[in-house]
Amino acid sequence: MNVFLWIVQAVLAAMFAMAGVMKSTQPKAKLVEKLPWVADFSAAAVRLIGVVELAATLGLILPAATGIAPIFTPLAGTGLAVVMLLAAVTHTRRKEPSAIAFNAVLLVLAALVAWGRFGPYSF
Repeated sequence: MNVFLWIVQAVLAAMFAMAGVMKSTQPKAKLVEKLPWVADFSAAAVRLIGVVELAATLGLILPAATGIAPIFTPLAGTGLAVVMLLAAVTHTRRKEPSAIAFNAVLLVLAALVAWGRFGPYSF
């Protein structure tokens, strides 16, 4: 199970790193083309979401890999689960069911990391 959790952490980190870089570096006008929900938020809020995703990406991997403050790994998983819950709420409001399904998958994976690393497979 430890290896499986590492794989899930790596997949989540890769996905959220790409999303975080995109949201934190591209202008809002360009993001609206790919991510229609961005129109409902300010540019600062979208950048903040991107920065949060990047911080969680680091938190999923670095503390566990280095052994320095490994408690941040399950906290990052918990934070990403909360972000995905809020994203699902946004997509529900916008009536975007395919996005909700994607958010639900990421939420389950993030919650799995949080559960595993807080509980039976902690460092």
